[in-house]
Amino acid sequence: MSKKPRILILGAGYGGMMTASRLSKQLGYNDAEIVLVNKHDYHYQTTWLHEPAAGTLHHDRTRMRIESVIDTNKIKFLKDVVVEIKTAEKKVILESGEMEYDYLVIGLGSEPETFGIPGVEEHAFAIRSVNSVRHIREHIEYKFASYNGSDVKHDEDLTFIVAGAGFTGIEFVGELTERIPELCKEYDIAREKVRIISIEAATTALPGFDPELVEYAMNILEKRGVEFKINTPIKEVTKDGVLLASGEEIKSKTVVWTTGIRGSSVLEKSGFETMRGRIQVEPELRVPGFEDVFVIGDCAIIIDEATNRPFPPTAQIAIQQSSTLAKNIKALVHGSNNLEAFKADIKGTVASLGGKEAIGVVGSKKLFGTPAAAMKKVIDNRYLFLLGGLPLVVKKGKLNIF
Repeated sequence: MSKKPRILILGAGYGGMMTASRLSKQLGYNDAEIVLVNKHDYHYQTTWLHEPAAGTLHHDRTRMRIESVIDTNKIKFLKDVVVEIKTAEKKVILESGEMEYDYLVIGLGSEPETFGIPGVEEHAFAIRSVNSVRHIREHIEYKFASYNGSDVKHDEDLTFIVAGAGFTGIEFVGELTERIPELCKEYDIAREKVRIISIEAATTALPGFDPELVEYAMNILEKRGVEFKINTPIKEVTKDGVLLASGEEIKSKTVVWTTGIRGSSVLEKSGFETMRGRIQVEPELRVPGFEDVFVIGDCAIIIDEATNRPFPPTAQIAIQQSSTLAKNIKALVHGSNNLEAFKADIKGTVASLGGKEAIGVVGSKKLFGTPAAAMKKVIDNRYLFLLGGLPLVVKKGKLNIF
């Protein structure tokens, strides 16, 4: 009896989890061995992390044990860290050993992009994982407590800088504006003592968003006390704050870096041709030159033919990629080379602004305020439904839509 082919999936983000889930439903038990490798034993909602970072949502709401949402009869889960991929040997080196594969899916996620700016890695926080956002929340609360308990008050303890006014940066700032008044009340600190500063190097906040939506978002956040510094590059991050390209220094003990992401450094280490740690894949999501290696999610570059620019590495794209990828691997397992090209279908984009405020575009319709915030929760719940059905929505979903 011939050995079952092994499908090795690296990373349990949106793309990896959904690929594993779809393959487990599309392949019979005897068709293939599916192995999912992830450094944590839980999967988390990356698009929710700005909330626990600010302290408006408990971090446990964002995560779920992997073995509680996958079919463990069809998918073997292995908690381990990927060190290197050796394509010539069809082998992945893990911290605890090594594993061979017949088909490889790389969904290792992203790392913060520093753009070579000095001091970012040493002195800035990043919204990148459950552990990182828990650290940010605890640090912010500590700054309030230390300010409250100190005889000598330091303004920089209550100055919070968010570097980057893109999607993540704006969503985090929105949640901060909800959380700060609660902390002020708890620690008997006047709200006007606290500064939230959003710094963006580009000529606009939320680059790529409709200008009317951007204006609405900035007006909402400015009314809540946010200071925007747009078209203002950061030259350096120090232990005392940030130095701007203009020469101005802003003192702060809290700098949160949200300026963008790059793909996993494992890809570069493994010898793949990358751009900022990401691989430009073939239409069927294969790595160029490899019949058995696929890339998905933040590690994949897919060019939008309409704009001749890469699609942004969003959860929406990763989930859609998983559908195409599962079909293609199923075809290969069954001996067919008739693979499907990935076609992105952007349903819309919604950014939360904290509380019942959000902005977005769904189809051709612009959404503002409460309707946009409700749509954001619908989108979040839809993913949970795709992954684990109604029970997972009930357990982890955002059921208070309005």
